[in-house]
Amino acid sequence: MTKSELIQRLAERNPHLYQRDIEKIVGTIFDEISEALARGDRVELRGFGAFSIKRRDARTGRNPRTGESVDVGEKCIPFFKTGKQLRERLNTD
Repeated sequence: MTKSELIQRLAERNPHLYQRDIEKIVGTIFDEISEALARGDRVELRGFGAFSIKRRDARTGRNPRTGESVDVGEKCIPFFKTGKQLRERLNTD
């Protein structure tokens, strides 16, 4: 599901809200999550999951085309861990 599909689905389920308002709400939520992660904060949505940042140390990699060594700097990677309720919902038998 894309962001625009999410907005469309929310608009269908909430006909009393204007679509432009739903777009602002969804955009604000995503912006707040992104800004919190950029600050190094953890974002937890109970029952859904938690977003956090994992740091990858600098290392020496290889250029796949030439095989020569390449220094790769330290990186911050976004990480998502599913919540218990979401895992249970996905794994029902």
